[in-house]
Amino acid sequence: MTDALVIGAGPAGLMAAEALAAAGRQVLVVEAKPSPARKFLMAGKSGLNITHAGPDFAAAYPEQAWLAPMLAEFGPQAVQDWCRDLGQAVFTGSSGRVFPVAMKASPLLRAWLSRLGANGVELRTRWCWDGFDGDAFAFETPAGRQALRPAVTVLALGGASWARLGSDAAWVPWLAARGVQISPFQPANMGFVIDWSAHMARHFGQPVKGAALCLSTGVRERGEFIVSSKGLEGGGIYAISRALRNGATLRLDLLPDQSVEAITARLAKARRGDTVAAKLRKLGLSAVAVALVQEWGRPLPDDLAPLLKALPVPLAGPRPMDEAISTAGGIAQAGLTEGLELRAFPRVFACGEMLDWEAPTGGYLLTACLATGLWAGRAAAKT
Repeated sequence: MTDALVIGAGPAGLMAAEALAAAGRQVLVVEAKPSPARKFLMAGKSGLNITHAGPDFAAAYPEQAWLAPMLAEFGPQAVQDWCRDLGQAVFTGSSGRVFPVAMKASPLLRAWLSRLGANGVELRTRWCWDGFDGDAFAFETPAGRQALRPAVTVLALGGASWARLGSDAAWVPWLAARGVQISPFQPANMGFVIDWSAHMARHFGQPVKGAALCLSTGVRERGEFIVSSKGLEGGGIYAISRALRNGATLRLDLLPDQSVEAITARLAKARRGDTVAAKLRKLGLSAVAVALVQEWGRPLPDDLAPLLKALPVPLAGPRPMDEAISTAGGIAQAGLTEGLELRAFPRVFACGEMLDWEAPTGGYLLTACLATGLWAGRAAAKT
């Protein structure tokens, strides 16, 4: 009989496997894809933001105090030490974001898999969980259908975004049928749809820098975002995506370091024959920012200053969930013990994005995946 089974070879699953092996359990990790940690590798293509070293780390997980002991056990400093133990030096950027010096995820993953293998962890790829066969976990494998009855299981199957990388939420009906409490999935850290006019096409792919994103809730966020053919995306938008998804409206302050009065005075100095676009450029607005004013501000008022401080953004809803960086929803806290064991399914534990928590980008997502994986693995090892 299989001793300890981990289903899913992303960061949470591999961390659970590491904890189980460290406790002396014989660990089998199965992964549906041809290779492990595909979403982890994708996240590292533009620089692997592994954690965040800024102050008040726990504040990034609003309404999720139940994660606090896990994040205290394996928080930003522990993540950095873990990277160094794997031979991967890290550095902290000016924003507090922490990256491996190599920037990519692949060197860290290779070192991690090597250590897991040396500790006796077995990894089988192309093993796709296909529900249950009685009380056994059923899999479609290269050798045909297999059924396993492990002594203990850790589920690390991801959320509901980026299905092509493995996070497809196919597990939801199988666990729900066994009485596991699951909150509906919603997109998180996602872009938003804008119905652009044809005039905006030449600005697609351009960043908007220096603006403040102002929510109807009173939140004010400084951050860069991108104008794309689909709408708005990028870090500044992701940081407020939860509030926008929940109904907040958005306005842009395109000149956040200047008052309405100062802008009005500068506009009054414009030459008589200047076009509106010329006046706006003289204020220091980029071509794409000028285009946004003309796109969303018509009919343009005589007094442009108030519009530049509060340009309304006509969002048409979030982009599809499978395009989101992460998801909210999943296995509800009420359905879990303190050790992340499923109350409705003894000896089965869950971790990572399967759980109903939400965090912004900036290293918070990966840290919580690693921390919950470690927590679930340690709890499962004692079972």
